[in-house]
Amino acid sequence: MVNYKCFFFNDLRVACYLIWDDTCECVIVDPGCKDENELGRMEKFVEENSLIPVKILLTHGHFDHVMGVQGVADRWDLKAYIHPNDRNFALTAHESCSYFGFNMKPITCEIVNISDNSTIEFGTTKIKVIHTPGHTQGSVCYNYKKQKLLFCGDTLFAGSIGRTDLPGGNFDQLIESITQKLLSLDSATRVMPGHGPETTIGYEYSTNPFLG
Repeated sequence: MVNYKCFFFNDLRVACYLIWDDTCECVIVDPGCKDENELGRMEKFVEENSLIPVKILLTHGHFDHVMGVQGVADRWDLKAYIHPNDRNFALTAHESCSYFGFNMKPITCEIVNISDNSTIEFGTTKIKVIHTPGHTQGSVCYNYKKQKLLFCGDTLFAGSIGRTDLPGGNFDQLIESITQKLLSLDSATRVMPGHGPETTIGYEYSTNPFLG
């Protein structure tokens, strides 16, 4: 069984998730913490719950989702996992961040490529990678089928979908990713998006105006 905790970080309210199992090993999804104070909130939770961070998992490379990668990597000596199509986004995120008036440490930690249907392991847990291009070409979701949990970044939101007007975005491709790869999951699957509240696959299938 896994547990998870959501933190909302930076001015764009990115949802960062800590996921851990009974071994206390945990992965950190999209650490968007913008400064030491936000990182400190995560550190406090990790320490209070005796967690052992082992990997950084990225749903895509946009600056708001990777703002805290290097700080987290430095704190726990971690590698970051990302689809290779978004590797360059992550490595140049500090430039995009500066353009929008934010500051972040350039990512210099080791980056590990992931691919569609690959498996992320920590503790006794295995999570499947689902490649869902459209918001960016390297967007992925992390699916834990056993507990019907989907961490989907900016691919799917409650009542909406990821924007496609940024470099690498493609509306038709995003709709195909969602309809072909996500809506086929169990309708009870809980969807944890990169911004905003949780939802479920079944609810989005029935009510999301972009998927009618």
